[in-house]
Amino acid sequence: MNNLIKTGLFAACIITGIFLNQHPINAHEAHFGNADQKNQVSRADSHAPIGVMGDHRHKAGEWMVSYRFMRMHMEGNRDGTDSLSPDEIVTTTPNPFAPPPTLRVVPLEMDTDMHMLGGMYAPSDWLTLMVMGQYLDREMEHLTYAGMAGTTELGRFTTKAQGLGDTTVSGLVGLYDDKTHHLHLNAGLSLPTGSIKEEDDVLTPMGTTPRLRLPYAMQLGSGTYDLLPGITYYGNAGNWGWGTQYRATFRLGENSQDYALGDKHQLTAWGSYLWTSAFSTSLRATAETEGQIEGMDTNIMAPVQTANPDNYGGERLSLSAGANYLFQNGPLEGHRVAFEVTAPVYQNLNGPQMERDYAITIGWQKAF
Repeated sequence: MNNLIKTGLFAACIITGIFLNQHPINAHEAHFGNADQKNQVSRADSHAPIGVMGDHRHKAGEWMVSYRFMRMHMEGNRDGTDSLSPDEIVTTTPNPFAPPPTLRVVPLEMDTDMHMLGGMYAPSDWLTLMVMGQYLDREMEHLTYAGMAGTTELGRFTTKAQGLGDTTVSGLVGLYDDKTHHLHLNAGLSLPTGSIKEEDDVLTPMGTTPRLRLPYAMQLGSGTYDLLPGITYYGNAGNWGWGTQYRATFRLGENSQDYALGDKHQLTAWGSYLWTSAFSTSLRATAETEGQIEGMDTNIMAPVQTANPDNYGGERLSLSAGANYLFQNGPLEGHRVAFEVTAPVYQNLNGPQMERDYAITIGWQKAF
């Protein structure tokens, strides 16, 4: 097993153990998707931090709708754990599509805005069905160097891509529930509804501005059907909440452009504290590993690192802080709003590639 995942599992066990040993502070009980729900009181921490998907089930006949907005900002480049300047990249990194012999275009910053609209329905207490659609807006700024070699800057340009992303359908299958502990399987499938043929104008080292197919990082979907298995555990005692979740993404073959994005494994663990029945805060740690791209799109060939399938994937560890607020009376009764900010603490990348800087997630949920 990957060393980062082992570390994450160890951290998850520690966090879970700490919270399992907390004594109840008051008589609040959470709203969890099991037969005891009729006698329970909804509270702010009955859901995981907003950045965790598929974290809870619902009781039979219940619906929930949700909206999440996430902005991820990337800035700077690294190979492994070492930062790289643009000058270093264009003078030392071979271009697999030579000539020119080295890379001549370097990405500087990238923003991804993701709008996620979800729906959940529970046909029974032990099964909750979920669907989520996405709309993506990607923007990447580049620096182009002049000619075949050297460090003379020619100019900067920005590429953009926006549209529907991939759609996920999944089921949450209950395995165990009592008043404190809850366990379910996550079984999902990602449908290739996002485009993998996005194009934009680029600035070449020779000063021309052709319209080209954008690199893999700027495309809107995977182009493949992807299996999304996982398992989630969560619990509450008194004013404390905790949980851990493992999720994976397995690509089912190559897409129509003869490549497949790398498989992913992610392990996250969180703890929360309920300040009032309406307001809770949380801390979360996430370890993830992602493989390189297999195959290649022959329409993506340029002297930039993002055009090389080998420059994708790696290992990351991040920390998140968040808050949940549940309106308990008035016209917004039952509406939940949440916020989470995430920052990396470790990145070991198959580079050169851009490193993550931060991510912000804001969400709204309403069950009925």
